[in-house]
Amino acid sequence: MELTLPPPGVIAILVTLVLIAALYDVRFRRIPNWLTGSGILAGLAMNTFLYQGWPGLKLSLIGFAIAFAVNFVMYLLHFRGAGDVKLMAAIGAMVGWQDWFAIFLFSAIVGGVISLILIVLKKRAKKTLFNVGFMLNELKSGRAAYMKREELDVKSDKALRLPAGAVIAIGVVFFLAVSAHYTG
Repeated sequence: MELTLPPPGVIAILVTLVLIAALYDVRFRRIPNWLTGSGILAGLAMNTFLYQGWPGLKLSLIGFAIAFAVNFVMYLLHFRGAGDVKLMAAIGAMVGWQDWFAIFLFSAIVGGVISLILIVLKKRAKKTLFNVGFMLNELKSGRAAYMKREELDVKSDKALRLPAGAVIAIGVVFFLAVSAHYTG
C-alpha cells in the first residue's frame, strides 16, 4: 500500500473535520450531520477543483462510496454508529479510497490499542475474550452477535464503548504523520 500525502488545503480541512467530530463525539456521543455533510461536500468540491474536473470528482466519489459501503456494513452489524459511517464517508470523499483505507487501518489499530488498555484497566479480559469468540461464532453462522447479547450492540449503554470520532481523528493524525515521513 502506497501512502500519499493529500494537498495542504485538503489536510487543513480534513484535520478540522476530524477534530470537531472528535470533540462532539467525546462530549455528546454523536457526530452531527451538518459536520459530516459539509465534509462530504467539501471533499467533492476540493478534489474536483484540485484535479481539474472529472478525475478529482471520480477520486472523491470512489472514496466516498467505498468508505460508506464498508462502514455501512459495520453499522448494520451494530459495530459502528451512523455518525461514524458518515464521518468515514466524508474522509473517503476528501482523500480517495486508497488513503481512506490506510486511515481505516490506522484507526483500527489505534482503537484496538485503546480498547486493550481499557479492558485491562476495567479488568474485563476474560469477558472480552468470551465476547470475541461469541462474535466470531455468530458471524460465522451468519447472525449478528448483538441480537443475543445486548452488551455487543454499539448503541447499548451496557457496551464498553469508545467515541469512534476521537479514535478516527487519532488515526487520521497518524496517517498524516506517517505519510509525511515517507513522502517527504
